Amino acid sequence: MKQKEFEARHQPLWQQLERWLAGYEKNTQAEDDAASDLPASYRRLCQQLAVAKERQYTSSLIARLNQLVMECHQRLYQQTSVSGNRWLEFIFSGFPRALREQASFVWLACALFLAPALVMGLGCYWNDALIYAVMSPEQVTQFESMYDPANDVLGRERGSDSDLMMFGFYIKNNIGIAFRTFASGILFGLGSIFFLVFNGIYLGAVFGHISRVGFASTFYPFVIGHGAFELTAIVFAGAAGLRLGHALVNPGALRRMHALRNAGRDAMKIMYGTFLMLVIAAFLEAFWSSSTQVDISVKLAVGGFFWLLVIAYCVLAGRHYPTAGAAVQPANGGAA
Repeated sequence: MKQKEFEARHQPLWQQLERWLAGYEKNTQAEDDAASDLPASYRRLCQQLAVAKERQYTSSLIARLNQLVMECHQRLYQQTSVSGNRWLEFIFSGFPRALREQASFVWLACALFLAPALVMGLGCYWNDALIYAVMSPEQVTQFESMYDPANDVLGRERGSDSDLMMFGFYIKNNIGIAFRTFASGILFGLGSIFFLVFNGIYLGAVFGHISRVGFASTFYPFVIGHGAFELTAIVFAGAAGLRLGHALVNPGALRRMHALRNAGRDAMKIMYGTFLMLVIAAFLEAFWSSSTQVDISVKLAVGGFFWLLVIAYCVLAGRHYPTAGAAVQPANGGAA
């Protein structure tokens, strides 16, 4: 490839990076515009510099590329010092904005989870034999003992591990459920649909049966607190998995691998927040929900507050955060 063709092909990327670097120096909003794509652009730029040197292009072009590489390297590794600020920015604005951007998948996941839960819950409440279509008699007896008002702690069997040990168990269990619900979306979305429906049926069966046997006074105060974070997180994980599946089923004008890569970036924005919500849920379940020392009315009030907080966060957080412009995109094609 001649130098003119090489420059014509990659000029857009170089110009975008130069504009971004100029804006960065002036501390303008452009700092956030290219941050997410800077590592990929930096790798592409390094490859182009190596090609230019190998083909002995003009010294002015090599000097320009070399300067760009050094400045991008400095900015890229300087960003590690502000990673904490980026996490705060993500928590308070990035995550809820990502949920709203994928609202159609969130609502679909919510329907796939809640509809089976409602149907199974009512069925198990009206028919005491229906629960055995979902779980064994031993499991049913275990669930009944976990929410027996005579227990010292709720949500676990008598003589179980300490609160700290249960905290670790809940994290492992909840994140495992969420990850399976998300990752199985790679099967054209069918895996995420299955796990959403299955978990909805299972949860509905537990709700219906425990209400039928008369343990509602202990079960609902136990669930309402951490459920605001745990149940919504499972729905969000399902929404992320549906986003992956949609990219494979309907890639549009892109090749499926490119569509899947784009969908993966969108989905991971949701999953990072989902994992954080599950850690919060595990903490509440181990140290707050399981306690029998807290009055039921207090648990219900605090749980209701948590639900309002989660809903308000998803709907309102990040709406007034300044919107970033177009990010720097790598130039099309390779450096060959």
